[in-house]
Amino acid sequence: MPVISTFYGIVVQIFYFDHNPPHIHATYGEYRVVISIKDQLVHGTMPKRALNLIFEWMDLHRDELLEDWNLAQDGEPLKKIEPLA
Repeated sequence: MPVISTFYGIVVQIFYFDHNPPHIHATYGEYRVVISIKDQLVHGTMPKRALNLIFEWMDLHRDELLEDWNLAQDGEPLKKIEPLA
């Protein structure tokens, strides 16, 4: 389960050969969510502040996230994405 970014205690991952639609997995303590990359639909629970940070980060890196998703579908190494500063 490759970690593509970590910021403010949030760990973001994309799994190899995962199901569509393109999405990320994010954890923050005991909270876990799956968020679609294109429309930011959320499955799971996360504190509102942490979720807003993830959305901000996703808005900044949408193209990179889709690139990593495609790499994961092909079983290729993923690229790290800059954390939210």
